[in-house]
Amino acid sequence: MRKFVFLVKSLPSSLQDGKTVSRKIGYARVSTIGQTLDVQLQALQDYGCTKIFREKAGGADAERIQLQKLLKGLSKGEIVVVTRIDRLARSTFDLFGIVKEITQKGAQFCSIAEPWADTMTSTGRLMLAVLGGLADVERDLIRTRTAEGRLRATRRGVKMGRPAVIAQAQRHEIIRRRQNGETLKMIAQSYGISAGTVSRIVTGADSHRCRKQLTNED
Repeated sequence: MRKFVFLVKSLPSSLQDGKTVSRKIGYARVSTIGQTLDVQLQALQDYGCTKIFREKAGGADAERIQLQKLLKGLSKGEIVVVTRIDRLARSTFDLFGIVKEITQKGAQFCSIAEPWADTMTSTGRLMLAVLGGLADVERDLIRTRTAEGRLRATRRGVKMGRPAVIAQAQRHEIIRRRQNGETLKMIAQSYGISAGTVSRIVTGADSHRCRKQLTNED
């Protein structure tokens, strides 16, 4: 009997009642090199995180390498923990996308400073649904603002897209040189462009207009 009691007491408290505690994985981030992660690391350790991913990058930076590693290696039943939700994302749209990816893998998410941001509770799941709706609104607003900005720019005479590498006069010259028998490679080298670009100028829609203009001039 004593031996049995000893074995029970030697087990982790999470196993003594027949339950298993999900592994907590922390994510800490600061925006600049000069800032320190110490406060976040201590809070995550006190919360019980057994592994912590550390990042020094802006919240709007899409290439957050450590966050991508965390999400890629996430397993079912694990819990992603942050000290505040702004450590994970800078926008509602971004936050919803990350949390959705976490839950789709069978994992959970929670924020220490915001108790409502806990997908293990009914309130947290409700907030996630609300976030989804807000993310849709935010996405629509971005699209609307972008479209309006393009329209205003077009009315001011601003040409959208990348500026042309080859001027119109140069297109005329390229066509003339090609018609005189010069190779694509030779022409391309003299303008610092690819042979494919030269070919498109000579045979494409734009070069067709150039040839038509040249014919009229001749």
